[in-house]
Amino acid sequence: MSFPPYPKYKPSGVEWLGDVPEHWEVWKMAHAFSVIGSGTTPRTDNRTYYDEGDIPWVNTGDLNDGILEACEKHITRYALAEHSSLKLYAPESILIAMYGATIGKLGRLSFPATVNQACCVLSGISSIDPSYIFFWFVGLRQQILSLATGGGQPNISQDIIRSLRVGCPPLVEQTQIAAFLDRETGKIDELVAEQRRLIELLKEKRQAVISHAVTRGLNPNAPTKPSGIQWLGNIPEHWEILATKRFFRLIVEPAPNDNDFELLSIYTDIGVRPRKELEAKGNKATTTDGYWKVKMGDIIVNKLLAWMGAIGVSNYDGVTSPAYDILRKTRPLEPRYFDYLFRCGICFTEFRRHSRGIMDMRLRLYFEEFGQLPMPFPPDKEQVEIVAFLEGETAKLDALTAEAERAIELLQERRTALISSAVTGKIDVRNAV
Repeated sequence: MSFPPYPKYKPSGVEWLGDVPEHWEVWKMAHAFSVIGSGTTPRTDNRTYYDEGDIPWVNTGDLNDGILEACEKHITRYALAEHSSLKLYAPESILIAMYGATIGKLGRLSFPATVNQACCVLSGISSIDPSYIFFWFVGLRQQILSLATGGGQPNISQDIIRSLRVGCPPLVEQTQIAAFLDRETGKIDELVAEQRRLIELLKEKRQAVISHAVTRGLNPNAPTKPSGIQWLGNIPEHWEILATKRFFRLIVEPAPNDNDFELLSIYTDIGVRPRKELEAKGNKATTTDGYWKVKMGDIIVNKLLAWMGAIGVSNYDGVTSPAYDILRKTRPLEPRYFDYLFRCGICFTEFRRHSRGIMDMRLRLYFEEFGQLPMPFPPDKEQVEIVAFLEGETAKLDALTAEAERAIELLQERRTALISSAVTGKIDVRNAV
């Protein structure tokens, strides 16, 4: 659906805002809000500032580009009284992350709250519709970010935000624009939600296909037998059950100190990859002192995160951190079959159960325990067939997932463009409400 422009325009006097409808005014942000401020972080080692606190304290991590219904942390009334830079901001206040990983992230309070020093708060709205101005910030986010100062850590300071100029239609028209955007973005958000549900279903399907193939094989008519393992159930009659140490051994092979090796890492979502593909740190180790050498076909295990999926086969020769275990096959087998098996949800549960540690994030899966774990072991030829089948099936599912992710990107681009066009007066939606 397309929308007409306004009949007449005039220069806004702001380069990145361009022309605005002739009857609109252009305000400084400081004229739209009576309060533009921030907050602070009370000392975290003083429990009287936090224990049993009932005053919401919003951090930039709470910002969701929408209405905030709750926040993670609270402070005490004592903390509020002790810190002059802490203020209790009213509902309808708009929050903007000024710096850090969440820079530009937005939120709109639905409850009174304090904030930390990374949040800028615009409060005390005067002659402007709160929904309209919130949409304005969403639609003009990239332009606002372009005004950030500082190299290492860009910052959109309170002064920058105060000086922003906003095109303001009459209040009735602001309400019309906000109502239009509420309706249209709601439709887009539902389409995005549908695509996200599809992605989740595809992930579940992918996991189910892998799990069935690596534990039941490809022949649905093959006779089965009890595996003797509760989490595994029945397996094809001709398969073996072997302890992992029967076909993999732990390798400790220091890398030669010539620095000419691909630096490899293991990731929970994608397995083993050269670090250069995901991190801007170059592809060579600055020194290979203390690193382990990895050969193609080795299994790399992050002992600390194996139970979360940080385990997989290496398709590369290279080096990796001594924090990882390197497993090398001791008999003929297809390593990619075990990559699929070890990265399967049913194995994660077993890895966690046999890991040592006092809490989840300290759990470690040592080879002493890993090597004892019984695993299905199909004949070599069948391992290869299972891998070929899974590569074909997962490629189809991954392609569908990529299509859904691309659809989400296009919908989100459409959403931002629609908001931007409406709040800057590029389109006239008064008759579309």
